[in-house]
Amino acid sequence: MMLLTKDHRKRLIANGQNRGDHVPIVKLFNPVGAATWLLSELDSDGDTLFGLCRVQHKPKYVECGIMLSAPRDLAVCQVFLRTTLRITSMLPTSQDERSITMSDEQFTTIAARHIEDFGKHLRQQGYAEGTIKHYGHSCRHFVTWLDQHDIPLDAVDEELIERFAVHSCACPGYFVQKARRNAQYLASIRRFVRHLAAIGAIPEMVCGKQGDDRLHPFRDWLSRHRGASERTILGHLHMVTKLLPQLGDDPACYDAALINRVILQNLESASRVSVQQMCGSLRMYLRYLAASGTCSPALVGAVPRIPRWRLATLPRYILSDDVERVIASCDPATPRGLRDRAILLLLARLALRGGDVANLHLEDIDWDNGLIRVAGKTKHAVALPLPQDAGDALLAYIERARPIVTSTKVFIRSIAPFVPFASSSPISIIVRDALQRAGVDNANLRGAYLLRHSAATHMLRSGATLDAVGAVLRHRSPETTAIYAKVDTTMLAHVVQPWIGGASC
Repeated sequence: MMLLTKDHRKRLIANGQNRGDHVPIVKLFNPVGAATWLLSELDSDGDTLFGLCRVQHKPKYVECGIMLSAPRDLAVCQVFLRTTLRITSMLPTSQDERSITMSDEQFTTIAARHIEDFGKHLRQQGYAEGTIKHYGHSCRHFVTWLDQHDIPLDAVDEELIERFAVHSCACPGYFVQKARRNAQYLASIRRFVRHLAAIGAIPEMVCGKQGDDRLHPFRDWLSRHRGASERTILGHLHMVTKLLPQLGDDPACYDAALINRVILQNLESASRVSVQQMCGSLRMYLRYLAASGTCSPALVGAVPRIPRWRLATLPRYILSDDVERVIASCDPATPRGLRDRAILLLLARLALRGGDVANLHLEDIDWDNGLIRVAGKTKHAVALPLPQDAGDALLAYIERARPIVTSTKVFIRSIAPFVPFASSSPISIIVRDALQRAGVDNANLRGAYLLRHSAATHMLRSGATLDAVGAVLRHRSPETTAIYAKVDTTMLAHVVQPWIGGASC
């Protein structure tokens, strides 16, 4: 196999005899590994080649200096290239090569500017310099890989990121696990891509797995025809996505036996609440299929209704002493401790829901009158009295620990990015962590609702009426509050009847 023709050798030797900055004569490249050599000179001994090698992104099978730095036998180099690099093309350098080089330089300049702007964006959000440096490394790695494969920025999509995740290179320190970049490294790349989309540098791209494409019409139907909220839609999509492989691809083949078989297959490792959610999502999906004419409307009735009797359970709560231990577990000397203590006091003293706390705005606090406005599950705001200790904790957090951000929401993440909570889930995590710190391990429920139930139970046992408890909990129906009567042991002791067997109960 002849890699260099006589004409190539003649021109390379001529450049070698006249030292200078020559235009490369031959380009050797491997489209699989992105290794590229630009050869410009050949020494008079016929063995030593000079040129450039793009080494900022090295394939694992490239040995630096194999053709460039030291005298080598050209036949040996040819064997190495033929067996290891699998050279598939060799192009003479011409004016086109010069224009390609200029295009690469323009791409690199634009990409470097985007990476610099991305670093400024992270710095504004409060990220540490070490974290910003890590983002910069991963972004430059990704951009270099794009450049070497001649891929423009506006062509980036999820499939391309997956290709980058498994490409083979020996770039140092780039977090490879089992021949694949780890999740944290890829998250940095996706965050950079989302930043480019946000500033309009590339088209909008949806990163990550977004479910089955067949469910996009179902999603639109839920939004348009059922008026479901985004959270409800995501719940239905998540559940139906898990059931689709068992249901099959053809809705016309669905029957009652298949529906029952799929439900039974998912009963073993699911709780009663999970089964109820699964049946509700499946029932909604079958309604959509029936509305679109792809399955029989009678199949909706094949989904069983899981019984859930009213007042069949007890509210889960912890004693007031345990509540105080949970609140005291927060460290007021740290910004996170100040924030968590304020959140726990609002949950424990006012029996707020996690969503009430997550969606609380600065303008919802009436400092002059000692009131706090919450809307709950409805859009109707209710003013509640702000207890002294909860108000003091709120004020301490806002004055001493709350990051300076444009958002008017009260509670902000304690680590970068300094943004408000996206949902009520972080509030439940704060309660769970506080329970662990306080050593309270006798609670089955470990979320924000535990403190809400505990507050209602404590009020009732302290002599408050069910109407008063319902007003604090903002229940629209007295029947919703009636479940707490089951934990008022003092009141129940007055109405309990003797056991017919003779022994007192």
